[in-house]
Amino acid sequence: MVNPNWELRGCCDRDQSLFIAAIGVSTVVILALWRTFLLTPFKLITVFLHETSHALACKLTCGDVEGMQVHANEGGVTQTRGGIYWIILPAGYLGSSFWGMVFILASTNLLTTRIAAGCFILALIVVLFVAKNWFLRWLCIGFIVFIGVVWVIQEFTTFHILKYVILFIGVMNSLFSVYDIYDDLISRRVHSSDAEKFAEICPCPCNGVAWGVIWGFISFIFLCASIYLGLVILS
Repeated sequence: MVNPNWELRGCCDRDQSLFIAAIGVSTVVILALWRTFLLTPFKLITVFLHETSHALACKLTCGDVEGMQVHANEGGVTQTRGGIYWIILPAGYLGSSFWGMVFILASTNLLTTRIAAGCFILALIVVLFVAKNWFLRWLCIGFIVFIGVVWVIQEFTTFHILKYVILFIGVMNSLFSVYDIYDDLISRRVHSSDAEKFAEICPCPCNGVAWGVIWGFISFIFLCASIYLGLVILS
């Protein structure tokens, strides 16, 4: 068994350099096209993963998910009953960052890329049955078709396009989570945000902005960890 190269001695070879370059290019593209319609589908799928994280936290804490919605204005809501509320609330922001890290790491290997794509498609199919609005249903159908087509292209060509799509979605989730926290709590101060609600039930004397900063810092750590672990995997 090969010991992991935790110190990254000899970094960076061809695969590691391509990995860093792909993350860098994805970041530049996302920032350059942030306010254009071209990124809208990927923003919406990030909102989908945000709401899915709320739903998973609810189910894992023995609650019931009564429905999910994603809207064209990049907003979303998950109706839950029961569960542990102080775990469900931060699961949206932190869940997006976590899934971003998972997708980035999955892109380092063709097998894990396929597994991530398959799990993603399965999640989209499951949400079709709990979605409360047709916009979310069409979003799920659109991405099922999109990922399916990209997967077929990868299998019948020499270009590993699925790997880069999965990585792009991962980077998008990581960046969107940090931006969403900033936009909700610092730029606009949305009083109905998850962090503001969390501040109301948490005994710690932190307001919503403080919790947003904490969650944003954790999200940034997830992104850095995904880059470091990806390089270790590829070493």
